[in-house]
Amino acid sequence: MRFLDDVTVELVKHSASDTDVLWAARVSTAGEQSLEELDKDPARSQGLINYLMRDRHGSPFEHNSMTFFVSAPIFVFREFHRHRVWSYNEESGRYRELQPTFYVPGPERKLVQEGKPGRYVFVDGTPEQHKLVTETMEESYRRSYAAYQEMLAAGIAREVARAVLPVGLFSSMYATCNARALMHFLSLRTKNEQAKVPSFPQREIEMVAEKMEAAWAELMPLTHAAFVANGRVAP
Repeated sequence: MRFLDDVTVELVKHSASDTDVLWAARVSTAGEQSLEELDKDPARSQGLINYLMRDRHGSPFEHNSMTFFVSAPIFVFREFHRHRVWSYNEESGRYRELQPTFYVPGPERKLVQEGKPGRYVFVDGTPEQHKLVTETMEESYRRSYAAYQEMLAAGIAREVARAVLPVGLFSSMYATCNARALMHFLSLRTKNEQAKVPSFPQREIEMVAEKMEAAWAELMPLTHAAFVANGRVAP
């Protein structure tokens, strides 16, 4: 049995560059000559990318693709799947025996919620609270996974036995998106001082978002810079 306090995000496949934004945008005024952008340095057209982002001309940011492998607790995926223009394929609890890997918050995770709904903040927990969370979660996980194994050993179908497992269980999936969809995801699932519109994501999905953003920023640095400069608002 494994207890983890972090998530895994790997960029496994991509067709994404700043040039993709430029030829898609220029076709509106240059027609077939827009293909010439494929051989040009995209840095020469940084102003166009910034203009598109600032004035929210969004479709040129859709002509690219990124596929990520994500391993995270099930409760993260339940939030993730609300982003419906992404494509997903997730590990199945019907078709395979689920492995005993569970999420336990690390010592840096803020544990205590203060304030009213819509105006609350999270603050650090005490050492005693962290100890309680760790011990309680680990014991609960052990009991639930033992019950799962007991039912499997008795011949109960996987799709039935899995019902005893908690949302802290790790699952894995492939998630595919374009840059526009990713920017929308980042605008909602990261908390950043440069954002024009504040967001208050749960920390665990923010951990996924931060890793995705780092990978995307390397693929499309001009587009990422324009996203940040324009308040992290998706076009």
